[in-house]
Amino acid sequence: MKFRGDPAKIRGSIVPVVSPFNPDGSPDTDGLRALIRWQLESGSHGISLGGSTGEPSAQSAGERADAIRAAAAEIADRVPFVPGTGSAKLDETLALTAVARDAGADAALVITPYYARPTQEGLHSWYSAVAREFGDLPLIVYNVPSRTAVDVAPETVARLRRDHPNIVGIKETTRDFEHFSRVLHAAGRDLLVWSGIELLCLPLLALGGTGFVSATANLAPAATARMYDHWMAGEFEKARELHFGLHPVTDVIFTETNPAAAKWVLARAGLIGSGYVRPPLVPLTEPGQRRALELLERGAPVLEGPVAEAVATIR
Repeated sequence: MKFRGDPAKIRGSIVPVVSPFNPDGSPDTDGLRALIRWQLESGSHGISLGGSTGEPSAQSAGERADAIRAAAAEIADRVPFVPGTGSAKLDETLALTAVARDAGADAALVITPYYARPTQEGLHSWYSAVAREFGDLPLIVYNVPSRTAVDVAPETVARLRRDHPNIVGIKETTRDFEHFSRVLHAAGRDLLVWSGIELLCLPLLALGGTGFVSATANLAPAATARMYDHWMAGEFEKARELHFGLHPVTDVIFTETNPAAAKWVLARAGLIGSGYVRPPLVPLTEPGQRRALELLERGAPVLEGPVAEAVATIR
């Protein structure tokens, strides 16, 4: 909880790590901890898990809680830890947020309740319930309408911020870049905003964004982190070069439904023991594998470590 008292320090590339599973589908906790170590060695500025890339809806609440505790222990306050704790059920969201708080998380990332399609008043009530329960824990709204079928309006973000000081920011995963600007305008330019859309990570920084939670960092953590570092150092052309260099790696991530491709690459690189994804997802298909390898070759200049070595073996 080193950064809990100053959430503005939760900046840069906060990588949303995949959830490794063994070939039989059981959680691979050792693999998760090893993956986190590699991310920290690669320069990622923070760690998240339990977002869309982490397959939370395919895990039990107990499995998610175990992963939060294991990740917190591995991170050990070296960088900010921002686990996803939301679900479609309020009681489960509250229970997982309590686990995150007790494990020492610096903030909790709470997704909008999916499937139910609540109104804006319903969203305000939902987030207010979480905020009242955890007044000492910074909370980040997770807006991902492509997954949840509901969009948090800028005015709702502003209202939540006025009503609950511990709602400190939002992860925006929408391709509507105008929405990013309207949220900052409505809720205040000191609102902490992270991009969850890979190709909007760099543009958001021009608006004063805090950083990004980019699935691309699962494969290219060092380059993704350096993109932020270059921008903050005023080295804008270097940041842009990395932005465009990361394009094919981002396309790998979304070759098929995320995180099937990322897990396949990480397994091929020996960073996790298995590329298993839980139903309803399926492992990367053969056509997907061929496409992923083509894209990885194009993205090779920004890849490092085991992923780069794995790509080199196919040349």
